[in-house]
Amino acid sequence: MTDSPSPAFFHRAVATVLGSAVGDALGAPFEFGPEGALSARFPAPGHGGEMCGGGGWDPGEATDDTQMAVLVGESLLECGALELPDVFDRFRRWAAADPKDIGLQTEAVLTGGDPWDLAAALHFQVNGRAAGNGALMRAATSAVHFAPHGRDATMNAARRIAALTHGDRAAWEGTAIFHELIRVALTGEDPLAALPRTLAVVHPDHRARFATLLAPDWHPDRATEFNGAVWPCLGSAVWALRTTTSYEEAVRAAVDLGGDTDMVAAVTGGLAGAVYGPDAIPDRWTEPLHVPLPGFGDRVLRAPELIELARSLYSRGADSVPDST
Repeated sequence: MTDSPSPAFFHRAVATVLGSAVGDALGAPFEFGPEGALSARFPAPGHGGEMCGGGGWDPGEATDDTQMAVLVGESLLECGALELPDVFDRFRRWAAADPKDIGLQTEAVLTGGDPWDLAAALHFQVNGRAAGNGALMRAATSAVHFAPHGRDATMNAARRIAALTHGDRAAWEGTAIFHELIRVALTGEDPLAALPRTLAVVHPDHRARFATLLAPDWHPDRATEFNGAVWPCLGSAVWALRTTTSYEEAVRAAVDLGGDTDMVAAVTGGLAGAVYGPDAIPDRWTEPLHVPLPGFGDRVLRAPELIELARSLYSRGADSVPDST
């Protein structure tokens, strides 16, 4: 065991999970809409109303992004370790319950009947495309849990969890980068400053492409794919963090990009939450926040449950680090 983590670590861990969920719920009503839709409707930041619902979503309702993140987090806590078959079974149970939203690729992998350790790879062999952002969107809880284990362990855990549903290594590497940026932010360091050394340990086949999209001069307008792909999704989140000065500004910027708004805002919200802390997340956004869990009874998690989940994940992650003495 390690020494007890400081309160600052707990606060940033809470803000990572809560911030990702808030970004998800804020972006959901604007999914597949045009650029600037949030600001066109709510032009004055801080005046309220942005958690508006719509498009089939209630105000404050989180989507599959947060639902899957909760399933990962609860598996880690209940199993006491990363048990990939258990995570996959939870995903499969959730997918069978007809959630409001589920990615086409993720749905195909989870409902195809193949074993947990082959399903994503077999899907990739047949379809040849599996670099969506569906593994990245759900990574806030695992990033918090594995952060105390150091860079290599957290990045490897990210790759293994991503590979449950995504056979393309690009999705693994994007999720691994996110894990590491969260780990750095939880220590109080600047995750943007850590990008060069993080990219240095990305798989060589994918390093150059991620380096381009995570560079200071990259803008989402330069993306060559829809932001439902892992590269522009992560690049857009880093851009939003880099070009703003608060949690609220970063998440608004992410949603205003249009396209896959809930996923981009969920990733941005996790990063910005880790950087700015829970006090930076507006109460008017956390109060209506709720996370239904299809397939798991009538459970609905709200902000207090997400806070406790984040605290437990970070604490248990710290407790499971081997003593180096």
